[in-house]
Amino acid sequence: MDTTTLTIEATQLLQEASIIADDIRKQHPRKVPVPQAFSRKFFALVDKLNLRLMEDKDNFYGYFLFQMGKSIRFDITDASAVNFKGTQYVIYFNPLQFLPLSPEQMETSIKHQILHIVSLHLIRARELRHQYSRLAMNLAMDVVVNTYLDHLPPFSTTLDWVNMNYGLVMTPFESFEYYADHIQTAIDLRTDKKDLPEEESKSDENVSVSYDAKHTHDIWDDSDDLDTQSLQKFTAKFIDAAHKGTLSNYLESMIESLKDEENALPWHWYLKKLVGSVASGIKKTTMRRDRRQPSRLDLPGRLRAHKARLFIALDISGSISDSEFKQAMQEVLHIVRHYDHEVTIIECDDEIRRIYAVRRLEDVKKRLDVHGGTAYSPVFEYANTHPVDLLVYFTDGKGEEKLTVKPQGYKVLWVLSGRGTTLSVKEPYGLVKKLKHLSDYDPSLDFDDVEKGGFSMNNQEGISMG
Repeated sequence: MDTTTLTIEATQLLQEASIIADDIRKQHPRKVPVPQAFSRKFFALVDKLNLRLMEDKDNFYGYFLFQMGKSIRFDITDASAVNFKGTQYVIYFNPLQFLPLSPEQMETSIKHQILHIVSLHLIRARELRHQYSRLAMNLAMDVVVNTYLDHLPPFSTTLDWVNMNYGLVMTPFESFEYYADHIQTAIDLRTDKKDLPEEESKSDENVSVSYDAKHTHDIWDDSDDLDTQSLQKFTAKFIDAAHKGTLSNYLESMIESLKDEENALPWHWYLKKLVGSVASGIKKTTMRRDRRQPSRLDLPGRLRAHKARLFIALDISGSISDSEFKQAMQEVLHIVRHYDHEVTIIECDDEIRRIYAVRRLEDVKKRLDVHGGTAYSPVFEYANTHPVDLLVYFTDGKGEEKLTVKPQGYKVLWVLSGRGTTLSVKEPYGLVKKLKHLSDYDPSLDFDDVEKGGFSMNNQEGISMG
């Protein structure tokens, strides 16, 4: 379908969409369903765009879109949006913002949403929603995906736009967390917030006629409550079905990283579950109703009040390479950055060499220059005599076959390094997980390379710029 014909069809549909929007404004949206005749014509236009995408050299987007459910929502604050419903991803279109775009920009809007899915942004935003504001996350995620797209709609969030409006000098091809950290800092430090997108209010809760960065991904909250692993598996199936030909370098890298995640340690899954299971103590709060008598507004609800006490044991024996140590430290930094718990680091080879508490990222110390053997029991002997809820042990797995003491009153999570294969301990008394595989040793990898901003998700983004 040629561009001119598509533009004419879109213009005609926009006139009809404006009339429908007026009706929605006057009444509750449930009383004004989108006319079937309009829906048929609108999705016929989307089908033509889908065919164009399938015929494009990057036909991955076309085949991915073909699998998705499609719906019309006049209330979303972007031209399109996605979420997960039932057993499929659904893409939503706001005709008032989608139809004024050129056909190339319409295709870019669709690609934009698919890249959010491939980058696992729906998962990662959910995990980090208490760490960053909604605005900071939305801007950061959009910067990541828009870096790879041409023919952007005029209202799109770009790196240049964010740098200029927030007084930043961020570089391209960085991770979602990198951008979110810098943007959140700029938002927190800014005193004159009248021009910030988060201060804008939607003109009508049922009809949105303009782009609003703070609310572009609100529809993600309507996704089915699926656990992270299941959603990731569904995503992988969608990707496999859409992979019909040669992929662009950035797409191939993103997809490889997504599949690699199945073998990587998902800290935000295992750690959160284990910590949640050991949290104890309660506090009363008026922000939550009593669960047994929800109708009694005078009765306060209850929340867990206990901060988990974490021991992070690091194997610093001679069998641990610098790159393996760096990999472990990346995970430690991630824990410190994203979990508000009492963290103590224990460095041990065949004996405990150093113990120190960590409250800030700056408290994490460089590796000691010792290269002894490996013994796990000293750490467990120490933990048994100190208050601890969860012991996380980073190691290559090469050590004792049997612990001389059993863990008492706390949970255990073993984390094997990227070159570790199996844990030597026959009875681990806890979970054993493995980090992402490491290639041959690279001497450029040392502790100085570890990001102080926490665990970089660059490997999850699949971005490698050398």
